[in-house]
Amino acid sequence: QVQLVESGGGLVQAGGSLRLSCAAAGRILSSYAMGWFRQAPGKEREFVAAITWSTSNTFYADSVKGRFTISRDNAKNTVYLQMNSLKPEDTAVYYCAAKTHWGLVAATKNYDYWGQGTQVTVSS
Repeated sequence: QVQLVESGGGLVQAGGSLRLSCAAAGRILSSYAMGWFRQAPGKEREFVAAITWSTSNTFYADSVKGRFTISRDNAKNTVYLQMNSLKPEDTAVYYCAAKTHWGLVAATKNYDYWGQGTQVTVSS
């Protein structure tokens, strides 16, 4: 069993930055992939970024490429999402998720564990 807890959300002006954290507890294997997703009101949950727990593989949605950076600190069992040049359309609840292997990381249904989410609001 894996528990995920997100933090770091908040209110920021357009053009600003935020860093989200996802603390993982439980049995995290080196094969795991960690993802960030977001869900805006009235919209489906969408993929943002993913990273492998043991290697440097990363993958980003086109909408955030060049603005967001996903990283991890294995010693702290924590995954981060650095968000720069934020836009009002980035406003959403951001979720951290874990899956047992890399592959098809953009598909919501492939993830086994989810956090409770953290709200990010970008004002114009």
